[in-house]
Formats: sequence, structure tokens, C-alpha cells
Amino acid sequence: MLFPYKDNNPRVLYPFITFGIIFLNLIFFLGQFYISSNDSQLGIKIISTFGFIPHDFNLLTVFSSMFLHGGIGHLVGNMWFLYIFGDNVESILGHVKYFLFYLMCGIAAAFGQYIINPSSLIPMIGASGAIAGILGAYMISFPKAKVHVFVMLFVFFTTLIVPAKIVLGIWFLIQLNGGISEFGVLSKGGIAWFAHIGGFLAGVIFVKAFQTFELKV
Repeated sequence: MLFPYKDNNPRVLYPFITFGIIFLNLIFFLGQFYISSNDSQLGIKIISTFGFIPHDFNLLTVFSSMFLHGGIGHLVGNMWFLYIFGDNVESILGHVKYFLFYLMCGIAAAFGQYIINPSSLIPMIGASGAIAGILGAYMISFPKAKVHVFVMLFVFFTTLIVPAKIVLGIWFLIQLNGGISEFGVLSKGGIAWFAHIGGFLAGVIFVKAFQTFELKV
């Protein structure tokens, strides 16, 4: 297992949007936690109402689902990856285009899950699909950037410095393997593998186009 904890890729712009997204996710999670602690049924209702349910396709829930999480581990893992890799992608796109790119990757992630299982009634929540797009954009834009990772293999534990294309390439292969292994299996919840795959591929495909088009604001 590889888990990144920092990179050697200095940012150019201050990542206002990246930090803003992290802050919003934290605020929404604290609200979820407070509500669920006081009324567990209402907490479940929030997820079923604002999570993305493929069977009841609703573009509004595609956006709202990006700011909900299933637990503290889910939140911290997602925000940690965004913190490490988001600032550099924000630097090459600029603040406004980066935010639009983030949302587009989240939409692509939802479509990735929808295409595979359009009849699913399981709510999909979390920022990981949109963040997967950021990872894909980072891999294409900074393939040789050095990423520091924790490495755990059975009982052995160490740290390594690895090129981004290796770290993020392995991450994508893990998602692909997870998706293939569960393809056609009746899901009862868990990881939305194809949301990760869809978001990542969107990031890989569209980051260069976002860099080149001129946005007038």
C-alpha cells in the first residue's frame, strides 16, 4: 500500500479554492455529525435526500453529494489527497477554472457510476470522484514530480520518494481492479469504484483543454 503524505512540487498560486473546498467539506461534515448525533434517522434522511442516487438521477444531488461524507475517515482521506495534489493543479488552471474543473470532474464521476449501474438505489456521497479528477490532472501535468509516500507491505513499513506518475498510476489501477472485481455483482454499498475511474479519466482528458481555453470574467 502506498499512501502519499507530501510532494516536492512548489505551488505558484495560493490555493484559495482548494482550501475553500476543504473548509466547506469540513463544515458540512460537522453539520452532518451534529444532526446524526441528535437524530440518527434524520442523518440517514440527509444522505438519502442529498446523496446522488443513480435510479433517481438528479443533477442537483450530483453537486450536493460532493460535500457529504460517510465518516471521519472518509472525510480525512479525501481532504488529505486534495490538500497534497490540489494546490498545484489550481496553480496551472487559475482559481476560477480550477473550481469549474473540480465540479466537472465530480459530474463525470457521477456519470461513471450511473453508466455502470443506472438502477442503483444506493446514495453515493463524497468528494472522492471530483478529487480523482484532480489526481488525473496532476499525473498528466506533473508526471515526474516527487511524491513522498508511506509504504506498508504486510508487517514492513517504510517511506519512499516516488514519481507522481507511479503513485497516481498505481492508485488508478487499484480503482480499476476494484471496479472490475465488483462488476456485475449486486452492490450493497461501499466504494464507488467507477466514480473514481470516471473522475480520474475526466481529469486526464480535460486538464490540457482547461489550461488552454480563455475564461473571461
